[in-house]
Amino acid sequence: MVTLKQLAKELNVSISTVSKALNDSEEISEETRKRVKELATLYNYKPNKVALSLKQNKTKTIGVIIPDILNYFLSKVLYGIEREANKHGYNIITCISNESLEKEKASLELLANGSVDGFILSIAEETQTKNEINHFKDTIAQGLPIVMFDRVAHDVKCDKVIVDDFNATYSATKSLINEGRKHIVFVSKIDNISVGKLRERGYNKAILEESFQPHVVLVKKGDDAQQIIKQLYKKNKNIDGVVAADSASGIIAINMARNFKKKVPKDISVIGFSSKSVSNHSVPKLTIIRQHAKKIGSKAAELLIDRLKTNGEPPQNFSTKIVKTTLVKSKSTL
Repeated sequence: MVTLKQLAKELNVSISTVSKALNDSEEISEETRKRVKELATLYNYKPNKVALSLKQNKTKTIGVIIPDILNYFLSKVLYGIEREANKHGYNIITCISNESLEKEKASLELLANGSVDGFILSIAEETQTKNEINHFKDTIAQGLPIVMFDRVAHDVKCDKVIVDDFNATYSATKSLINEGRKHIVFVSKIDNISVGKLRERGYNKAILEESFQPHVVLVKKGDDAQQIIKQLYKKNKNIDGVVAADSASGIIAINMARNFKKKVPKDISVIGFSSKSVSNHSVPKLTIIRQHAKKIGSKAAELLIDRLKTNGEPPQNFSTKIVKTTLVKSKSTL
């Protein structure tokens, strides 16, 4: 494999000139840059990334840890992270915690050995349930910055990217109240994580302001959401609105309504946190609270890369960015 030294010798220039030319330095003339790149292409020159990282003390790689790769929202966030990282010349290594605290810890330990410059992550369900945060603090203490998104630990001093879960659900519930709905149910499969709890609080605030009776249905892990929502309709004939904390519950609420001769949205309106593509799986199409997942990923990568450029900032400069959701009206509401 050809080296910088060999390229420099053949071109009769210094190794520094070749390196700068390959990196488009303005210190090198356009003609020289062109000559260097043409020869590098001819010899299929590839930079030695290991040597480069040792020299610069940088890997130009970001570790990303997500709880569930099959979750459509998280996969879109990952897409946003990769796209933004690539713009700045960074690669990403992705690990899946599968909602496990131990797997999350193992992923941090695996990549904190010099493989990455920092981390972007969303906290595993088990981590939130047990309120365990020491592994994050230990990683930061090693000099590896962390940016958390969506599910975050507020007691960890790091940059964070979240959505306005509380306000989004509050506004969605208010929109159903403004339609004249008086018996609105909140359905959630994610009450065991922080975002689910925030969404429930937003619903409760909107309902209690109208002096209505809150009706919360929590689908626990392992439960059959379809059967639970079926029983909900069976026992409560007067339900005229559903706010779903997750996309699956919203889709089921619409599709199940037909079994009870309820017309959507004439008899019942349904809103759910979801993406445009997932909302197509119901008839009529689900009105959604859109979280802008790719924007969340892009913002998280931007925050980490900015942090890496300055080699860390004092704790008081850490920031929490809020990505505003959008209520996208469709055929499941009036």
